[in-house]
Amino acid sequence: MKLRNQTQVSGFLLLGLSEDPALQPLIFGLFLSMYLVTISGNLLITLAILSASHLHTPMYFFLANLSLADVGFTSTTVPKMLVNIQTQSQAISYAGCLTQMFFFLIFAGRENFLLTVMSYDRFVAICHPLHYMVIMSPWLCVQLVLVCWTISVLHGLLHSFMVLRLSFCTHLEIHHFFCELNQVVHIACSDTFLNDLMMYLAAILLLGGPLSGILYSYSKIVSSIRAISSTQGKYKAFSTCASHLSAVSLFYGTSLGVYLSASAAPSSASTAALVMYTVVTPMLNPFIYSLRNTDMKKALRRLLFPK
Repeated sequence: MKLRNQTQVSGFLLLGLSEDPALQPLIFGLFLSMYLVTISGNLLITLAILSASHLHTPMYFFLANLSLADVGFTSTTVPKMLVNIQTQSQAISYAGCLTQMFFFLIFAGRENFLLTVMSYDRFVAICHPLHYMVIMSPWLCVQLVLVCWTISVLHGLLHSFMVLRLSFCTHLEIHHFFCELNQVVHIACSDTFLNDLMMYLAAILLLGGPLSGILYSYSKIVSSIRAISSTQGKYKAFSTCASHLSAVSLFYGTSLGVYLSASAAPSSASTAALVMYTVVTPMLNPFIYSLRNTDMKKALRRLLFPK
């Protein structure tokens, strides 16, 4: 079979969630609704934090950055899918596919690292409360966010350049609704050993490393909470971590589902894992961080219903 160099590939076909024409309007309406909820919810969280002076603390600074990461995360995939459904087209250009993959990796990585930074913030707040404002200085918070950005961009560039070296044949169908890295690599005709190796190493280092940091932080937090004598004090300390723990469980639970299904053939299970990871998780984060948070609910109330 004659290979076609990647510079000659005009584009790919995104097969989406279903090829049944009768289901397309339902999928369009469902994902449009989820996308609008995600965008409005995360932007409201960000605006509420910016407008409320009592929320100008490290914890809410990281939360605002997480909300913006969620906006970017879901915006890299859903709009293109909605456009394809509306135009009854499955096509995405080669450049568009690489661009989508690059930004998806950036925002996914940024969310991963921000959750780790937020666990460190909770560790300092509970285990070293008297030194919290000294340790979590504004400059350190900015530096931590910049580090999250830098590592995420380098990770996205690495895999994007690795894909550029691949050649593709005539089989250019991607069995998902966006250009997922593993799917793009495995439709290539050239040798993908180096790409697979880098994907496994990145998964170990960039998922396993931050997750280990989160688990370590919470082991110290649990020890500190157990040392608190009063039940009310224990509840108050734990309540400051409850939202973050929920977000971590949701993000890493869906990440694990995507990773475990990555090596298998495309199936309804792998598609469901990707939908949970890319669409549902960013949509639920605003609810997780606002429903149990009294300060956030007050800030949202003042933003939506100013006197």
